[in-house]
Amino acid sequence: MNFNRIIIIVMDSVGAGDSRDAAAFGDAGADTLGHIDATVPGGLNIPHMRSMGMGEIANIHPDTSIEVVGSYGKMQEKAAGKDTTSGHWEFMGNPLAQPFPTFAHAFPPDLVKTFQEKTGYGYLGNEIASGTEIIERLGREHFRTGKPIIYTSADSVFQIAAHNDVIPLQELYRICEITRHEVCVGPYEVGRIIARPFIGTQGNFIRTGDRRDYSRLPKRKMVFSYLKEAGYMVIGVGKIGDIYAHVDLTESHHTANNTEDMIVLTEQLHKHRQEKGLLMANFVDFDSQFGHRRNTIGYAKALEDFDGDLGPFMAQLQEDELLMITADHGNDPTWPGSDHTREQVPLLVYSPGLRQAVHLGVRETYADLGQTVMENFGLTGLEKGTSFLTQLK
Repeated sequence: MNFNRIIIIVMDSVGAGDSRDAAAFGDAGADTLGHIDATVPGGLNIPHMRSMGMGEIANIHPDTSIEVVGSYGKMQEKAAGKDTTSGHWEFMGNPLAQPFPTFAHAFPPDLVKTFQEKTGYGYLGNEIASGTEIIERLGREHFRTGKPIIYTSADSVFQIAAHNDVIPLQELYRICEITRHEVCVGPYEVGRIIARPFIGTQGNFIRTGDRRDYSRLPKRKMVFSYLKEAGYMVIGVGKIGDIYAHVDLTESHHTANNTEDMIVLTEQLHKHRQEKGLLMANFVDFDSQFGHRRNTIGYAKALEDFDGDLGPFMAQLQEDELLMITADHGNDPTWPGSDHTREQVPLLVYSPGLRQAVHLGVRETYADLGQTVMENFGLTGLEKGTSFLTQLK
């Protein structure tokens, strides 16, 4: 069976247990869903994800009262990374042969010197840090000097934070554009430059929803390009546009949080009901608001809130529409530190046009997702991945 529209929801960082190679990343035993579920009395209340098969593949409390109507499995990342960009690129058929550059302690002197020369700004920070912690610690100095705060993490990122009253939003974006195209180049071509605007007063700083990600351009043709060239729609919701550097999206809709993601995704589905193609959304709050901040209670509530919104969305799907839900990496909030965790990710597949739940096994690469999209629309050319379309009943 082929579908006219495929909807992919990426639950950013919702891992389903440590990957086969997790020990090499220091993550053996990490389990985002399992460890969160263990902290909730009676287990996570996520009936709609359970109906898609989450209970069959994640280490969560069983609930035999819920009928499984979706197909389910897990996916193992092939690329040697555990970050947003490498995960999303692999979804669309471009697993990285070499990981993006990361910085174990801070950006090297020649890189920050180039940053100063090209942007015309000094800097504060230059360390591995939590975004919320570093703006509180350096906020006063930021106001006094007018210098942006720069920092990184275990991911391949160059993050630039600034208060809107110190460096206006559009100026922060300009600094990030320069950093993307003139500073982080060559051996320092990181996966993402991230604009981190914030507001408020000392002791009460708040990061806004105006974050922007400036992603490295892919070197290999991916699913979006094949779809657009064939005349299909390719619509991104949330930070999808930023992650894929807006390459070959027919539309991109920026959002501030998970709630807006579902609202906009639903609107776009109805708006484009007469067209064929792909809608893809990234729900970032799981990662940015709760995973990195090691907020297990908040993460659990976010999962339950998402599931509450997912039910009405599933009810609106038509038989010619296929929903696939996955994640790009893990971020176990019970794990030491504040970085992503190397985990396998859920693969949940549902359509009212499918009549039988199927176990899709453990896929050897995230690229199976993209290859399935390709086969559905009769396209060829993608080198990586194995479609599971014919396994769906």
